[in-house]
Amino acid sequence: MGSVTKIGVVTVSDRASRGEYEDRGGPAVVEYLNATVTSEMKIISSVIPDERGLIEATFVKLSDVENCDLIITTGGTGPAIRDVTPEATESVCDKMMPGFGELMRQVSLTKVPTAILSRQVAGIRSSETGGTLIINLPGSPKAIAECLDAVFAAVPYCVDLIGGGFLETNPDRILAFRPKQK
Repeated sequence: MGSVTKIGVVTVSDRASRGEYEDRGGPAVVEYLNATVTSEMKIISSVIPDERGLIEATFVKLSDVENCDLIITTGGTGPAIRDVTPEATESVCDKMMPGFGELMRQVSLTKVPTAILSRQVAGIRSSETGGTLIINLPGSPKAIAECLDAVFAAVPYCVDLIGGGFLETNPDRILAFRPKQK
């Protein structure tokens, strides 16, 4: 358990990676983390195109080389042909965590009927240094906050269980759930 929790933030967008569109998703994730996480963290951000091989390689690098405890992605979760972030996530993970996607969609469906089209997933990639929780979010900054609000209370304990850093949260934002110690 290191003193600094490493978190990868990956924006998956053809247009943003080419500079044709301002990346609003990645900065929204970073803003959320800065407002929610009170423990020391190092954020490693990147903006990449919707290329499955590159997405997979980015996840492997962040997990196995950078030793990130958590990777949060934004973009590439819709039904469009080039939306392949969930497939890339599934291909590099050893365990899928379906409850994350189920809860995020459930919360989003109370806001917009098109949330049924979103394919958020989460999974765990194991490596020699421990595990990495990967969470896929939609690209909209508003949806990012709604989805993270829905699931983030469980993230610190999940990171604990896979051998990651100790994430502490601002209880005025999100109260991290951890079972009572005996």
